[in-house]
Amino acid sequence: MALRPLVECVPNFSEGRRADVIDAIVQTLRRTGAVHVLDVSSDPDHNRTVVTMVGAPDEVERAMFAGIRTAAELINMEEHSGEHPRFGATDVVPFIPIRDVTMAECVAMAQRLGERVGTELRIPVFLYEAAASNPERENLAKIRNTKFQYEQLKAAIETDAERMPDYGPAQVGSAGATIIGARPPLIAFNVYLTTDNVEIATKIAKAVRQSNGGMAFVKGAGFLVDGKAQVSMNLTDYRKTPIFRVVELVRREAQRYGVGILSSELIGLAPQEAFIDSAQWYLQLDGFKAEQLLETRILQAEADAAASPLARDEPPVPEDATSHVPTVEAAFVDSVAAATPTPGGGSVAAFAGALGAALTQMVAGLTVGKKRYAEVEDQMQATLAAASDLREKLLAAVAQDAQAFTDLMTAFKLPQDDPSRDATILTKTLGAAEVPHTVCGYGLEALRLAEVAARLGNKNAATDAAVGALMIVAAIEGAALNVRVNLVDLADHPRAQELQQSVVSMIEQTYQLRVQIIDHAETRAGLKG
Repeated sequence: MALRPLVECVPNFSEGRRADVIDAIVQTLRRTGAVHVLDVSSDPDHNRTVVTMVGAPDEVERAMFAGIRTAAELINMEEHSGEHPRFGATDVVPFIPIRDVTMAECVAMAQRLGERVGTELRIPVFLYEAAASNPERENLAKIRNTKFQYEQLKAAIETDAERMPDYGPAQVGSAGATIIGARPPLIAFNVYLTTDNVEIATKIAKAVRQSNGGMAFVKGAGFLVDGKAQVSMNLTDYRKTPIFRVVELVRREAQRYGVGILSSELIGLAPQEAFIDSAQWYLQLDGFKAEQLLETRILQAEADAAASPLARDEPPVPEDATSHVPTVEAAFVDSVAAATPTPGGGSVAAFAGALGAALTQMVAGLTVGKKRYAEVEDQMQATLAAASDLREKLLAAVAQDAQAFTDLMTAFKLPQDDPSRDATILTKTLGAAEVPHTVCGYGLEALRLAEVAARLGNKNAATDAAVGALMIVAAIEGAALNVRVNLVDLADHPRAQELQQSVVSMIEQTYQLRVQIIDHAETRAGLKG
């Protein structure tokens, strides 16, 4: 069986408390590329989420760009706080070679993604580990640590030459900066102590980590998590410094301070080999071989069967990339149907727009590469890319609209005597109108693409382009209605007036395009005499 190359990516996002934001980011990763999302680990104290995904290199790279963009739209670093040091909304993005992929290829992925994020999203990007532009940036701790993180970078990036990013502007916005690199597999492993004295955890971490003369391939720091002192560690080469050896050193150092190990935890995923080694050491299983594991033998039998001439030459696309549509759709419909104010009409409008853009993308995809449509190949390629981008933006707006409404309701709950109440309500009201206004804009862009698809795309799918256009028209009309209702009490506010006038203009353009698109579709489908 011809196995496709596999790359692992373990992005760290600076959000561990808002489930809707975490879900929006993860769904973006799943929808954008044919990737397997294997694990999602969130920690509210660290206010951080670690996602583990694998897939073909180009699929992982594409999904990761969309994930960074969504995180930038939903996470404001000015409002972020947590135990873990961080640079940005998408804090760290490592690429890890798993199968038939070299470290050099992962470095190239990091460089391409970094350049795109810096250019298109205007987010500063720093390269680290194997992708580092200079030796000083190989170690992540030399770039970002507890003493130098978002707040310090924001002040230093514009003037300190040593803090200049590898890509993007020398300026930090609300999404912060992102650190992208390539490295071998890493194990994120934490040990909790039988004390709440974080100073003890910090001293133990200092004794264990390599930078202070401890064990090679170990990074560590002390934190207070859930009322317990935690020794948080990254094991960068578990073969040369195995987990059991690290745990035993932590245990001995803890005894010096009269405490012990309460428990330990694994963050994300880790290679099975690391835990087999630990079990073999603790159980003193001399002569043990991995082939003695039942699961190992089953996997070998399945691999032998797959190598048979009767097996397929190419494995199927990961299930997460094909079967997610009905499950995500059902979950969204269920959440809309629930007796809660969000997600509401604004989110539904954005979702409808995303579906319309997706149909436009489909029609363009059915046209690209066809000899019959060679003359419009360039236009269809551009339509395909633009529709994909708008689809992701509209999907991100589903969560953004719900969050804007929640923020407004929170503002109304402020005490009547709070001097900031009126100003906060005004800001959040305008914010609740800005999101659907943005949806109108995205929708109008998507509608123009649908017109191209209906007029020039594969004629067998012309009515699909028209259905997509009708979905987009509904999205624009619904979003415009939300803009108007949110601004009903702000008739004299300059920005409110701008938004009102803008949606009126967009609605007029929408109706003109709708007529053209339906005409194209009906003519090309033979529905007109």
